[in-house]
Amino acid sequence: MCYSTVRRICVFESSRPGKSAPQSIMWHRRELDEILKVYGRFVAQGEWKDYAIDGLKDCAVFSIFRRASEMPMYTIVKTPAEAQKQGQYKVVSMTGQILKRGQDLKQVLKVFDKKRFSIVE
Repeated sequence: MCYSTVRRICVFESSRPGKSAPQSIMWHRRELDEILKVYGRFVAQGEWKDYAIDGLKDCAVFSIFRRASEMPMYTIVKTPAEAQKQGQYKVVSMTGQILKRGQDLKQVLKVFDKKRFSIVE
């Protein structure tokens, strides 16, 4: 029997000497604690069901879903490059509107305070 083999060489950028893998922005533990406190409160109320965490090249994203199959209701974004401009943290609604932006994550997360939301019948 004769077998024909095809060899494919994959070169990963991070494996080359002198090259490092592109760093992604991630949430720190203290930041995640603050976000998960708010998230847990709304999960207990039955309003939120799922979340996703993404670490991208220029920002970290925490997306909040009512159901796993939907688009995120809210997105909390950390963009360190904007820290000196308008603040590195922001909360974005489903429509893309920036609800709150600032330097301090605790202050930005106050947009989710109970008082701000009212039930319309």
